[in-house]
Amino acid sequence: MVVDLNEYLKFLISLLAIVNPLGVVPIFVTLTANQSDIERSRTGRLTAFTVAAVLFISLLLGESILELFSISLASFRVGGGILVLLIAVSMLHAKLSPAQQNREEAQELAEREPVAVVPLGIPLLAGPGAISTIVLHAARHSGWGHYLALTAVILVVAAIVWLAVRSAPLLAEVLGRTGINIMTRIMGLVLAAVAVEFMANGLKQLLPGLAG
Repeated sequence: MVVDLNEYLKFLISLLAIVNPLGVVPIFVTLTANQSDIERSRTGRLTAFTVAAVLFISLLLGESILELFSISLASFRVGGGILVLLIAVSMLHAKLSPAQQNREEAQELAEREPVAVVPLGIPLLAGPGAISTIVLHAARHSGWGHYLALTAVILVVAAIVWLAVRSAPLLAEVLGRTGINIMTRIMGLVLAAVAVEFMANGLKQLLPGLAG
């Protein structure tokens, strides 16, 4: 299989847009405010590891889970596209989507000590939208080359997450809430375009007449 670097670069950008490491910076700063530097560093590493683990498991098992529940890939493309679009709309308003965190979960944050796995790793970073994106891109090709390329992208995203949370206090101070909101809106616009493409491809498969 010939690796199309442009395709995987596009995948990297779309996955980064939906994971949105910058968007979680203020939350990370708040949740780790009472931690020492060593504890905060450990929390950052565990958060990045959680993101990598969840996305890698989704890459390996996503299609099998769809087959288990007899869900066609075309239907999943449309459903996943709608989910990603909802998250994108929330990002355009610089808000967290309810698909990533609802009000009850937000109220429980102060009571949670192991914040690296939940809620930072799941669902704020590696949430339903990111999982859907992984599954949909995994289904585009087969072969070890494709899966190795996707694994490399996942590792790059996890590394960027680690850098973002490790530098969270500095980023929050330099960018401020306004700067982070602007970046989140830009990522939301990119994500909206990705969502429309997902839905269009799924609808073409479900309704072949649309492709004519």
